Amino acid sequence: MSQPKQQTGFLADAVHTGTPRNTVREAARMLEESGVPEPLASAEILMSELVGRPRGELSLIPEPLCGDKAALYESWVLRRRLREPVQRILGHAYFRNLTLELGAEALIPRPDTESVVDAALEAVDRLGGGCRVLDLGTGSGAIAVSIADERPACEVHASDLSGETLRVARKNAARAGRCTRFHHADLAAGLDSLAGGVDVLVSNPPYVPTAELDRLEPEVRDWDPHTALDGGGDGLDLYRRIFAESSPLLAPDARLVLEVGDGQAEAVQSLGRDAGYEPLGTRTDLTRAVRAVLLGRP
Repeated sequence: MSQPKQQTGFLADAVHTGTPRNTVREAARMLEESGVPEPLASAEILMSELVGRPRGELSLIPEPLCGDKAALYESWVLRRRLREPVQRILGHAYFRNLTLELGAEALIPRPDTESVVDAALEAVDRLGGGCRVLDLGTGSGAIAVSIADERPACEVHASDLSGETLRVARKNAARAGRCTRFHHADLAAGLDSLAGGVDVLVSNPPYVPTAELDRLEPEVRDWDPHTALDGGGDGLDLYRRIFAESSPLLAPDARLVLEVGDGQAEAVQSLGRDAGYEPLGTRTDLTRAVRAVLLGRP
């Protein structure tokens, strides 16, 4: 599909003369023509953020946008036409109870991963609540900070290879007002201070097979870092590393909660079983796709 021209004024009449609701409809029409998925949702979210009102209240605003706000909305819609994700345009993402700043080297946290947090919280509760949690490859900190926020009795640790990503994750933890201990580490390497003490290990590792990266939607392919997507030839390289490297860190009755891609659950369970872990089931996301694999240390 050819990209829309980068032009100004394409929404001028709608922005300057119409109500926000009518402007949103025109923006959605233009986004749809450009092949943007869920065009109305994108147009509404951008307008809602701009005017500081919930999406459902946009129809209650009688005045057209004015001045800088009109120009800003127009620029945002143009960026969305070029398939830049709404979260990148706004500079933040919403995840569970959190508003998370985004870094260029971290994935945009998505609703699918909320089911992984739910599974980790179940494991925490099964162990009595006050346990030590480790999030490998934390990115924006979405998983780790959510667990610290929702189970404040836990001691939550998180690692990432990128120093810049850790800087953003620390800011997100500070914004949430929750203590999370961050480690500059390549997965489990160098976390000897946690040896034998991790009760719940959780991770959303890269799991896209290398050959499939170019076939991803532009919002992912062009805007998420490939280091956070590329899982190697079969998409399972990072799971092999997690199973091989994390065992010295785990407490005797530890649980692992790992996010998986579509159709990967059985393969990940098999890898875990071969490494000496006990598969304990799966959890589905909002679309009823299997999104998390649970394993135990026998």
